[in-house]
Amino acid sequence: MTTESSARRIDVLAFPNAQLLDVAGPLQAFASANELACAAGGARPYLPRVVASDGGAITTSAGLGILTHPLPPTGDPPDTLVVSGGWGVYEAARDPALVAWVRAQAGRTRRTASVCTGAFLLAAAGLLDDKRAVTHWTRCAELRERYPAVRVEPDPIFIRDGAVWTSAGVTAGIDLALALIEDDLGAALALDVARHLVVFLKRPGGQAQFSTALSLQKAGDRFGELHAWIAENLAADLSLAALATRAGMSERSFVRHYRAQTGLTPARSIEQLRLEAARRLLGDTRLPVKRIAARCGFGSEETMRRGFVRAIGVTPQAYRERFASGDA
Repeated sequence: MTTESSARRIDVLAFPNAQLLDVAGPLQAFASANELACAAGGARPYLPRVVASDGGAITTSAGLGILTHPLPPTGDPPDTLVVSGGWGVYEAARDPALVAWVRAQAGRTRRTASVCTGAFLLAAAGLLDDKRAVTHWTRCAELRERYPAVRVEPDPIFIRDGAVWTSAGVTAGIDLALALIEDDLGAALALDVARHLVVFLKRPGGQAQFSTALSLQKAGDRFGELHAWIAENLAADLSLAALATRAGMSERSFVRHYRAQTGLTPARSIEQLRLEAARRLLGDTRLPVKRIAARCGFGSEETMRRGFVRAIGVTPQAYRERFASGDA
């Protein structure tokens, strides 16, 4: 049982024009863990607070001001340092004193994390060199270009590489905080926190930042109903002829219009939808890999394995070992 004196201090670093939810999302997750632990008769497991260069009030990019504590001395590290993102991160990453403070604190904390574009500040401090990292999907290419030593992966919700954690955009900070809570206190409490926050699905780190179905949507979407049907019928006949008939087009016309709207061939879209469904089942259930392959329409376990290795770089079993939820 955690005692008040052994509560883990969590410092959330903010700066002018930080993204409000990058700060408030993780902060509330840790606060909810405290509430639930106390309600169960225990002590608070966390001592969360927001820190900034000069302390006092700062204004977030949403226009809302928040009060912060001054940066603690580097000889007084927290258990966990969480670096927020937002448009102000670029200015923060150009502040030599702040970058040096982040580097020094990270060398003394048990773990360091970033939310969204907070990864840019970690990268400026050299903390992501030769490490796997993620940021908001719209900034992954920029992070890779600015900091070529970082192994940027644009897909995951969050990534843990040793003692350094990075997460994707905005609400992914809540997923990151839930993962940190699970790492500290177990899956049961993390799930209780998710329910308390009305987060209906505690997403594993390997889940995509946005769904394949969402990424296929375009303005004036003429294939939306088809995509919805495919997602519900992944083991059905999804041949080109069957899809063209369902869309009411000739095969040649269907392929031309489909590629023009989505930028993909029908076969590539179907593979992505099948992979996404398989990843979800691998992470959230105990179903055998062979049954998942059949349910998702791969035809065989070997076909699914080849698809995973080609698209993600790992086998389905390795993916499950890395990203399976506590309940699974």
